[in-house]
Amino acid sequence: MQDSITTHYRACHLCEAICGLEITTQGEEILSIRGDKQDAFSRGHICPKATALQDLHTDPDRLRKPVKRSGDGWQEISWEEAIKLAAEGLTSIQQRDGNDAVALYAGNPNVHNYGSLTHGGLLRKALQTRNCYSATSLDQLPHQLVSMALYGHQALIPVPDIDRSRYMLILGANPLASNGSIMTVPDVTKRLKAIQQRGGRVVVVDPRRTETATLADEHHFIRPGTDAFLLLAIIHTLFADNLIRPGHLVDVVQGVDAVREAVRGITPQLAAQATGIAAETIRHLARAMAETDGSVCYGRMGVSTQAFGTLCQWAIQVINILCGSLDREGGAMLPSPAFGYITRGAKGAGHFARWHSRVSGLPEFDGEFPSVVLAEEMLTAGEGQVRGLVTMAGNPVLSAPDGRALDRALAGLEFMVAIDFYINETTCHADLILPPTGPLEHDHYDIVFHRLAVRNSSRYNAPVFEPAAGSCHDWQILNQLSVAIAAARGGSLKPLPEPAQLLDMGLRHGHYGERGDGEEGFSLQYLQRFPHGVDMGPLVPGLRDRLCTDDGMIHLDVDFILQDIGRLVAAAPVLAEGELLLIGRRHVRSNNSWMHNSQRLVKGKPRWQLLMHPSDLRQRGLQDGVQVRIESRTGAVETSVMASDEVMPGVVSLPHGWGHRRQGVQLRVAGEQGGVSCNDLTDRGLFDAVSGNAALNGVPVRVSGVG
Repeated sequence: MQDSITTHYRACHLCEAICGLEITTQGEEILSIRGDKQDAFSRGHICPKATALQDLHTDPDRLRKPVKRSGDGWQEISWEEAIKLAAEGLTSIQQRDGNDAVALYAGNPNVHNYGSLTHGGLLRKALQTRNCYSATSLDQLPHQLVSMALYGHQALIPVPDIDRSRYMLILGANPLASNGSIMTVPDVTKRLKAIQQRGGRVVVVDPRRTETATLADEHHFIRPGTDAFLLLAIIHTLFADNLIRPGHLVDVVQGVDAVREAVRGITPQLAAQATGIAAETIRHLARAMAETDGSVCYGRMGVSTQAFGTLCQWAIQVINILCGSLDREGGAMLPSPAFGYITRGAKGAGHFARWHSRVSGLPEFDGEFPSVVLAEEMLTAGEGQVRGLVTMAGNPVLSAPDGRALDRALAGLEFMVAIDFYINETTCHADLILPPTGPLEHDHYDIVFHRLAVRNSSRYNAPVFEPAAGSCHDWQILNQLSVAIAAARGGSLKPLPEPAQLLDMGLRHGHYGERGDGEEGFSLQYLQRFPHGVDMGPLVPGLRDRLCTDDGMIHLDVDFILQDIGRLVAAAPVLAEGELLLIGRRHVRSNNSWMHNSQRLVKGKPRWQLLMHPSDLRQRGLQDGVQVRIESRTGAVETSVMASDEVMPGVVSLPHGWGHRRQGVQLRVAGEQGGVSCNDLTDRGLFDAVSGNAALNGVPVRVSGVG
């Protein structure tokens, strides 16, 4: 008898947009994946990545049982043996060399998997190591540090109220390719066009004329790494032209005079010299922000992953505050999620610089060291050297700076465990790989991205398929491994309840706990009655009551940030003759480093060409399409070059996430079209001195012809 056709509704887990999906199946076969037109948030929109969920689910390269290294290959073993070997290998190192001799690294996919979020902390508790790392410090650490400093909690991150904005100033972000970032915004193209349709303007500042810049009303090229000059000059202009109007938050904002004094010397003229943007244009941007009702300033990867990332994110918040755009319709507002609503007294506020890394002395944030020091902590001998490692869904060999050094460091480890379902550039160094179920085989709730959504909504995602017999969800792996490690250390640790139970408790005690229909209130049972999700309406003001600072005030004069202005002025970049500045780029059919094993996503022309301005090609006697060698202080790669006026003169662009052709990697599609890794060129010695966040943009390189 033929299986019946079933329709499932859930959100796509692959990026921050969390678009609603309609998935049709027959038995174990996926017949179609479409956008869910009844989803009030995403409105039927999906990007090409969503359809590749089918490829991920059926990928023959995906591991489904634990494997251990055996000679030159891998051997499948039972879960019981795998957990036992993992616990013994890790604890033996710690018992000999101390707890910090084992490190933990968590990759970006963990925030797209609520089982990892609810149970990952248990593994940290079991290991008791200070050597914890994550993709946070390769990405959004400046956002979190600034939110903690200004608002008292790292998760109080205002997002653009894009559906009511009338002027959106975007720096270093390309939401048409990223689908939004630190801004959960499905269907972003229509939402940006809607700003223009209601008479507003979209302005983009970026070294590259991105897909978003092409849509914008204005695009201004800026020299990589100089955004802080532009932002501080905008603040200078707000003071100089008497445009300060903090609105209804005026009585909770302190430190304004200190900011005025700190930016006194950062004039539009000085910023023009640094950025390449005319002084009058800078004044125009400041006036437009201050004089437009419903203005918002938003900056993302390009202004975070640079040498002054924290200063940039602080300045963006200050601009929104001084223009009266914070906590105001059309400006920057706080979402009100059903789970994880942050208000005064909430746990997880974060802490900073309580201890520092062994070799370079970089500060921790919320118990994690910056990932730029991970390689040196493995490679530098002495007391406290990292000899063991656990990775959770991360691929830092391709995503962290100086990937070749990290590759060497991993090869020299005594013992490594990976929680992952691929043998990739990082996990190929592991002694054990523990594969969790695939994304369609477990339930899900977007804990992080409802906290960053441009509209308040909630959606529980039931599994599409039953997990295969003998498989384990990520939270089950974390429970078992944590309990086994604690036992091997001579102690005990209680496993956590399943994520759905924790979710239900959080919903019942959350912001909408008493607002559901029926006796259960806003519970998991209530949420399960709405397969297309629940719409709770637009963002609402309320920052004043949610501030988590000790005195309930916003202190703009953060000492360690104001001091960094002196570093900015003193560190004017000087390139050697012939050097260019390297920036990254992303593509809507890519997802960092881990969706390149889907033929439907990687097909077509190669995407790892170097973009270079025609004038820079001519200066070097190069032709469009030739093979070139790109060299930095840390490494070199070879790829083809593409002449493009998308990038400004003096700037070259290489996409991130590629570079799969490495020994030991067992990926069928990616192995054929591996491309090159831009992080073989980035420099672990280049980072934001305040936070330690990696400076992946603005890397000096030289380009020459091959042969």
